[in-house]
Amino acid sequence: MKSQSENIRQIISILEKDYPDYDTELNFKTPHQLLVAVILSAQCTDKRVNLVTNSLFDKYKDVKAFADANLKEFEQDIYSTGFYRNKAKNIIAASRMIVEKFDSKVPDSMEDLITLPGVARKTANVVLSEVFDKQSGIAVDTHVIRLSNLLGLTGSKDPKVIEKELMSVTERKEWGKVSNLLILHGRNICVARRPKCNLCSIREFCPFFLE
Repeated sequence: MKSQSENIRQIISILEKDYPDYDTELNFKTPHQLLVAVILSAQCTDKRVNLVTNSLFDKYKDVKAFADANLKEFEQDIYSTGFYRNKAKNIIAASRMIVEKFDSKVPDSMEDLITLPGVARKTANVVLSEVFDKQSGIAVDTHVIRLSNLLGLTGSKDPKVIEKELMSVTERKEWGKVSNLLILHGRNICVARRPKCNLCSIREFCPFFLE
């Protein structure tokens, strides 16, 4: 019987071939833009976020512009991403903290990032991996939770527990990759409501697949 580390290694190898361009699908040019995009992506599709940020990043040119944004106006700018009031409050507050405490530069450590309003481990992991090439953990979203359970990599629904379990069976250099690959597979093939099991390249690892 194969170990979990052997299974996940094979799963990663297969998914890498399916999704050779496995970087985040969020559009950004600066670390701060990615931070904003990831906050906006909560309970929202990357496609919708990219539509919003296309004009948002033209309107607010840098972190200072975000920090000085009018809250009510900003809420309307991001309205279509959902939970816009909370997201607007956090993005503006986080931008102000970056300006005042971090010399207008997005911090490059987990410890500092999670002090920013609206930033928890998932968001920090994405930013650290994508723009600083630092692997401090694994970003666990709804797709990662679902696929990790389906594939028998975890028995938990708790993102913190899942992150630790996935980290224990993968190499640090692969942590960012693991998250992105599972997310892409969850969006394209292992869709929650209608999974395309017959098209799944890793179905041999899934106990729920029935031929």
